[in-house]
Amino acid sequence: MLVTGGAGFVGSHIVDALRAAGQDVRVLDVRAGADIRDADAVERALDGVDHVCHQAGMVGLGVDFLDVAAYVSHNAIGTAVLLRALARRRFRGRLVLASSMVVYGEGHYRCATHGPVRPQPRRAADLDAGRFEPRCPRCAAELAPEAIGEDAPPDPRNVYAATKLHQEHLAFAYARETGAPVTALRYHNIYGPRMPRDTPYAGVAAIFAGALAAGRTPRVFEDGGQLRDFVHVRDVARANLAALLAPEPAPGAYNVCSGTPRGVGEMAHALRAAHGDEAPPVEVTGEYRLGDVRHVFASAALAADELGFVAQEDFAIAMAELADEHRMNPARETASAQRATATLGP
Repeated sequence: MLVTGGAGFVGSHIVDALRAAGQDVRVLDVRAGADIRDADAVERALDGVDHVCHQAGMVGLGVDFLDVAAYVSHNAIGTAVLLRALARRRFRGRLVLASSMVVYGEGHYRCATHGPVRPQPRRAADLDAGRFEPRCPRCAAELAPEAIGEDAPPDPRNVYAATKLHQEHLAFAYARETGAPVTALRYHNIYGPRMPRDTPYAGVAAIFAGALAAGRTPRVFEDGGQLRDFVHVRDVARANLAALLAPEPAPGAYNVCSGTPRGVGEMAHALRAAHGDEAPPVEVTGEYRLGDVRHVFASAALAADELGFVAQEDFAIAMAELADEHRMNPARETASAQRATATLGP
């Protein structure tokens, strides 16, 4: 079994889970000097491999549009190099791809008058005025968010999202050309041990936990009501094992999520509660990032039905675990930040 990005946040948990299941695992990771864009390194890594779990790549919204070349290079070109090597070998094993909920753009919405609708990207003028909720494109009424399914049309709204969708398109083109099974796992907002810290590429849970561990106020953008599905990294590893080790492959795209939407502000308050009464209060700033979407959370039904994957981790317990890790090991933040802008497993 090959895990690309196997020394990264998600990849390392997948490696642990595979080894615990008795699997032999090989890791290709930039931290060991093996870049996914290096065709020779990829060819060597594939020798004797039965299945591939592709986690390598840059993650997160990034700093600004100047990151575009790096994201395309690591995510799209890196995936293309891997797929070319697999096709050249006439590889028939499973390929499991780390995709993301960001391919959806905004989530699924319903207008009370017009039913399901797809809102336009939010305007800076509305966000500046604190009008964060998307509006119906037909009547301008406020919309109700709903869980999004895998059949929703993709609508990537930032560079990272565009590269994740490109990875899917390349992988499914490879599947059609070769007949090899490809499973794309669309991760929702992952949190848990070993998260990258104090970096613009880190997840929001790590940013809040790091701030609290350092005695700083966690700053929540918009009004904190943005709905996401926060899924634990150990659950994400379980989903990958289900896709890799089930008796039959499950080709296609699947949401990997907890199935329970929560507000970003709610998550920040849960982390603060885990730090105790002396922790700094949560600050809701009203700031925004134009590339962010308002609500996106998932239906977990398809992954349960076809992969047999159901999230197991308890949110409150896991938030306390994350808080403890940051509180007990704050020095790790500097080392993580120093390598965070390199290509990271998600």
